[in-house]
Amino acid sequence: MRDRIRHALETTLAAGNIPGAVAVVGNSAGTLAEVAVGSKGPGGPPLAQDDLFQIASMTKAIASVAAMQLVEQGRLSLDDDIGAVLPQLANPAVLEGFDEEGKPVTRPAAGPITLRQLLTHTSGFGYEFMSAELTQVRLHHPAMPGSLAALAMPLLADPGTRWIYGTSTDFVGLAVEAVSGMRLGDWLARHVTGPLGMSDTTFAFDAAVKARLTPLHVRTPDGGLMAFPIHFGGGEAAEYHGAGGGLVGTARDYLHFARMILNRGQLNGARILRPDTVTEMASNQVTMPAGRLTTNQPGFSSEFDLFPTMDCGFGLGFLINPEPGPDGRAAGSLAWAGIANSYYWIDPENDIAAVICMQHLPFGEPAALDVLRAFERAVYGR
Repeated sequence: MRDRIRHALETTLAAGNIPGAVAVVGNSAGTLAEVAVGSKGPGGPPLAQDDLFQIASMTKAIASVAAMQLVEQGRLSLDDDIGAVLPQLANPAVLEGFDEEGKPVTRPAAGPITLRQLLTHTSGFGYEFMSAELTQVRLHHPAMPGSLAALAMPLLADPGTRWIYGTSTDFVGLAVEAVSGMRLGDWLARHVTGPLGMSDTTFAFDAAVKARLTPLHVRTPDGGLMAFPIHFGGGEAAEYHGAGGGLVGTARDYLHFARMILNRGQLNGARILRPDTVTEMASNQVTMPAGRLTTNQPGFSSEFDLFPTMDCGFGLGFLINPEPGPDGRAAGSLAWAGIANSYYWIDPENDIAAVICMQHLPFGEPAALDVLRAFERAVYGR
């Protein structure tokens, strides 16, 4: 398997002018293969297995697990009004349009927001990079990335009526903090990443982290890459731990997390979730197609649909493909990604978990998806 993966990555990375990738594969019993191919950027040093990546929205699943731990303890409820925990969400407003001056016009939402809706991206919150409307709202309500003010945006739809990818999971993290009395990173270190041995996974962005971090790049008009030194969690100025995308970590660390899900909530003697909680998280929770992303900033993110021939579901933190994928994964596999082209999937039927980390934009560009698909085919021997 290791040789198949290396060959697949070497071929597709070169074809796509992508500097490098780190990939890991495991099952419920352990690690099956680890491969690092290429460099940390054009002309940069070779990638290593323990290099750090901004895993961005791969943070979401980890934060979702933290919230479900508190649901197990009875300290959070999936279906109560989350406004009782987060007063800023007590009276949500839906964007209806703009007045003559271009200022946003809102109306009261038809119902409250729940934790289940936040976990499934059916709360109505969106992302500016996918919504021209939210970009216009931001012009009238400027805020720094990583600030709490940046989260104060109207909904794009009534809660529970549409699947819209957005800032929902950031509010999941704030709910964890509100009921636990701990910063999200501290809760994770004590109850999730720490017990799982994910010692390199952190919200920190200090000198030690920067020294090991794989630099972020962005595609240029001529197809090359240039340095793009931003931190998705807001960097040193971040006012909160971004559950939606603020973690830095290694592919190897994330495999520990994925293998815990394969093992129904435990790994190496550490019980993170009850088996029935993992079952619920891995079960479809939505009645509308999920996982299709539009873009308002094509240099940042492409149009994205991992499974364009099927209507995917969404669990409590995971995309779920209802049919077998074209490259090997079984129906009912769990997956998501990070905006710098990092991806993972968890395939309970075949007892496989896999993670691949690249570090460039735009997200979901065809060349990056070619790498992902070749990696998947190599994992399954196709």
